[in-house]
Amino acid sequence: MDLEYPRFAWCGDGCLFVEFGDSIDLTTNSMVRALDRDIHSLAPGWLVETVPTYRSLAIYIDPWESPREKVEELVRSLCRSLEPGPVQAGPVLEIPVCYGGVFGPDMERVSEHTGLFPEDVVAIHSGSFYHVFMMGFTPGFPYLGGMDPKLETPRLPSPRTVIPEGSVGIAGKQTGIYPIQSPGGWNLVGRTPLRLFDHEREAPFLLEAGMEIVFVPISPETFEKILSERGSTGL
Repeated sequence: MDLEYPRFAWCGDGCLFVEFGDSIDLTTNSMVRALDRDIHSLAPGWLVETVPTYRSLAIYIDPWESPREKVEELVRSLCRSLEPGPVQAGPVLEIPVCYGGVFGPDMERVSEHTGLFPEDVVAIHSGSFYHVFMMGFTPGFPYLGGMDPKLETPRLPSPRTVIPEGSVGIAGKQTGIYPIQSPGGWNLVGRTPLRLFDHEREAPFLLEAGMEIVFVPISPETFEKILSERGSTGL
């Protein structure tokens, strides 16, 4: 591990912030997730919640349950046992996506910016495996790594006030999926009929940090078929 990391900082009395690096990469993110798992496996009485990001972990505590010095001592001890190593690939989840048209109204913008034909955008975007680095922005929104640099496209000059649930977008070097209807400024290239967030499911989130996904192009007819069957499957 880099001798400069991990770094520890308190945000008030109720949050310990642990940084593992200053870049977005799988090894750094694996350290974040390993510490997160270790803390939750211990289930200390002072733990309120954890918030993992690309390169850091925020640990929220109940300061009435333990002095923060004791909390930091435990977390530092856990960090000393963490070792960077090869990232173990998990099962790959296929995400069906209907690209372009009403499902991807910004496909032409991405095509024009990248100099690629729309069919090439689809082929490249669906031809990569993506790692879910973290969740955020809205419930169930996955921040994905692994997009081909050929597809890099700036955000929209002005965000939309309403983006449909399931929209797949590109913003700069990132791609992601809007799990619920919300505002947003990413370039929309397609939409998935799967439900990424459902508070009535036993497991509300379809995706979680550490998962691997791949986008699978589908036709509008297949999109509607999956959408009509979604109620019975829970997806």
